[in-house]
Amino acid sequence: MNVAVAVADRVYVMESGAVRFSGTSEELAAHPELLWSIYLKQASESLGAQAAVAATPDRERHHDLEVRGISLAFGGNAALDDVSLYAAHGEVVGIIGPNGAGKTTLFDVISGFLRADSGRVELAGVDVTERTASARARLGLGRSFQDSRLFSGLTVRDALAVSLERFTDVSDPFNAILRLPLQVRTEAAVMHRVDELLELFGLERYGDNLISELSTGSRRLVDLAAVVAHQPTVVLLDEPSSGVAQREVEAMVELLRTVRDRLDATMLVVEHDIAFIAELADRLVAMDRGAVLASGAPQAVLESPEVGEAFLGTGALAVSRSGPSSAPVPTTAATVTTTEVDPA
Repeated sequence: MNVAVAVADRVYVMESGAVRFSGTSEELAAHPELLWSIYLKQASESLGAQAAVAATPDRERHHDLEVRGISLAFGGNAALDDVSLYAAHGEVVGIIGPNGAGKTTLFDVISGFLRADSGRVELAGVDVTERTASARARLGLGRSFQDSRLFSGLTVRDALAVSLERFTDVSDPFNAILRLPLQVRTEAAVMHRVDELLELFGLERYGDNLISELSTGSRRLVDLAAVVAHQPTVVLLDEPSSGVAQREVEAMVELLRTVRDRLDATMLVVEHDIAFIAELADRLVAMDRGAVLASGAPQAVLESPEVGEAFLGTGALAVSRSGPSSAPVPTTAATVTTTEVDPA
């Protein structure tokens, strides 16, 4: 956005299918409330009717996940800098921040795919800092990835059946060869659960399709269904709305809440769609350059000047655009300065 405004001769600012502003970058700088309202303030105001999470001292709440002082550097460059956060039981915590803020790296450390240089990760009170990713999964940690890591050569049904391996009673190949009763009952139970997952995520018509044949959005839903099949107590979702059509994104808020309630789980969600995560999350954690900028109720975090600067930049023009969030937002064409282009 900063690059586009810097190089453009003329700028159009659109919102909800309508042009909110048209003019030069200098004229845009005279209306700093425009971009602030579209990117952050509007999402914040939409939370006005929602009750804030009750403030309770950390030590008085049961934390399903706690991260303390995590730091990690690659070649001398700090990817995470003394990051501490927690997620209480049943809570949905949204993690926001610009590209390169360290959000996915933090998930990699929490889930055991990366080893931190310092700090501690606790899962339901158990120190898992030195445990492998598979060991953390057995303790109830579930994780989705930005690129939906699924077996492309399997059908959707088979992919979900594989994700139910944790609950398979029989693993002896001789049972499968001889089709013993225990094997038959186990397969029937797995297929029943697969059908439930297909229905829950609206994937019934894709059950016999190969993963490689699906669109990005459909693969995203299969990936989420596979995470739910594992029945984790703590779920890490990395940009679940990425690649999903806007109509499905709007429905995903209730879907994820349903998943949370059915699993009685705690969720941490990395997301770039601010309106989506502001509506879904009980609490937001804003990150930038590997550090936590702000943490708290969504409305308070989105109104933080530090968060506005992280999203919109700190240059003179960027600061003028993200300036006072209390400035009145023009609502009609008559109140917005526009400049017409001379045909000559």
